[in-house]
Amino acid sequence: MNKNIINIFNLGKVYKIGEVEVHALRSVSLSIDEGEFVAIMGASGSGKSTLMNLLGCLDKPTTGEYYLDGVNTSKLTKNQYADIRNQKIGFVFQGFNLLPRTTALENVELPLMYDRINKIKNPLERAVEALERVGLKDRIHHMPNQLSGGQQQRVAIARALVNSPSILLADEPTGNLDSKTSVEVFSVFQKLNEEGITIILVTHERDFANFAKRIVELRDGKIVRDYMISKRLNAEEELEKLKKEIVEEV
Repeated sequence: MNKNIINIFNLGKVYKIGEVEVHALRSVSLSIDEGEFVAIMGASGSGKSTLMNLLGCLDKPTTGEYYLDGVNTSKLTKNQYADIRNQKIGFVFQGFNLLPRTTALENVELPLMYDRINKIKNPLERAVEALERVGLKDRIHHMPNQLSGGQQQRVAIARALVNSPSILLADEPTGNLDSKTSVEVFSVFQKLNEEGITIILVTHERDFANFAKRIVELRDGKIVRDYMISKRLNAEEELEKLKKEIVEEV
């Protein structure tokens, strides 16, 4: 039986815009087990990005408590917050956020510069391993502008993996990619999840959410549905279908 890696209780987040209070999250409670693959869905303004920021320790809740791997993050200092982000969480963003004048390898090595506890003994070897895991062994010395959009996102995923995080958080990771490339990226996510990595992603596209194992739907800052996917899509199988369609069109 997998252990709970995330437990949030009555989490609320209020933003003040002038004299107006905006309740982005309202008493949200959620548990996620180690090794799960969860898609967070919702319309614009539903609170999904706010929830992702709180799960990633990029922001603190106004009310409620968040336990990450048994640690009550609500009581951490700023430095402890930074350490937990660096050691336990990997981030993948829609815009890749790669440094344009550094190679794929150097981009992946970047988080290791903040390894204040010297957890990683051989940073170069670890960065190469991370790129190999996402299928970019032959692209490690390429600059971002020499890579396709899908390859750039794979570099971003490798960078998120390099610190061996407990959780991978992905915010609209295929928002800038075409359909085929998006499925290729989800193939990487599914393989990483099979290796035991907990993955939580935000997406507004249900087709892509169906590559996960579980969907959590938000509306007006509250969870309105939380369910396991009965007919989960397999990214490798979907890629084969797309290849056949392309051949038939030719």
